[in-house]
Amino acid sequence: MKRIGLLFPGQGSQYVGMGKEMYDNFPQAKSVYDNANEVLGFDLKKIVFEGPEETLKQTQYTQPAIFTSSIAIFDAFRSRYDVSGDTVLCAGHSLGEYSALCASGAFSLADGLKLVKARGEFIQKASQANPGTMAAIIGLGRDKLTEVCAKAKDMGVCEPVNYNTSEQIVIAGATEAVKKAVELARVAGAAKAVMLAVSGPFHSSLMKQAAELMNEELKKYQFSNMSFKVITNCDAQLTENSEKVKDKLVRQINSPVLWEDSIRAMINSGIEIFIELGPQRVLSGLMRRIDKTKKCLNIEDMKSLEKTLEELTK
Repeated sequence: MKRIGLLFPGQGSQYVGMGKEMYDNFPQAKSVYDNANEVLGFDLKKIVFEGPEETLKQTQYTQPAIFTSSIAIFDAFRSRYDVSGDTVLCAGHSLGEYSALCASGAFSLADGLKLVKARGEFIQKASQANPGTMAAIIGLGRDKLTEVCAKAKDMGVCEPVNYNTSEQIVIAGATEAVKKAVELARVAGAAKAVMLAVSGPFHSSLMKQAAELMNEELKKYQFSNMSFKVITNCDAQLTENSEKVKDKLVRQINSPVLWEDSIRAMINSGIEIFIELGPQRVLSGLMRRIDKTKKCLNIEDMKSLEKTLEELTK
């Protein structure tokens, strides 16, 4: 069997109607959405399948919607393809790490939904206590961008927080500091430097309060043995110990997402083919910039599922 890397997207990939074909065609996927409605106590299915888009965009709905849709798509895929532990590695971008861990069996769908809900609330609380923003910097590289952020720190916290590719890095921090860094990045030769429409300085040190609250929340949960290893955001390391996962989920909130490093760790572990499970193809796009030689398929509807299954059986 081919060694496959499963990738799960984070916030920003959502769209109205995601996962609907899986819901209609797979009892496993239908069960995921039905159970999510029950756990959350509101009609998530209606928001995901019918919108409106403005409602789906609200973080308290977006995060459980992406998590639920990714797991529904994973369960549909798993019903058609043997996803066994020795041949699989898993990673998820930011919020997507929860999807990866749920897929690996670290915790149940119900616990995952509760954790995602709590995480969103804690991040919102921290964002209100320490307001800030984020910006995407293209074409500058890690070292130069680190220098830029250091020069902007007289205006407040400013840090690289998403190492998506060697050339695409997101920074976060106090609004004025990030604005200054954007200007400095342009002067330093960035191909593009744009402010992002976000509600807080996610993954920066300003999220410390959220990390502390998450640490307390996670103590309430018992995690299970994982059926396959997950590469974690905060350190790009292989993780299979469920208790260590808790610490890493805490660190994830106020540490950078080491996405490029995570993908390279998967490649170095012998992954031959990558599959993005969830709405859109954001992670597939990043993969092309990280390593063009690696095939990255996606599954979000029936057509993409059949295409992926065909590739896997070649």
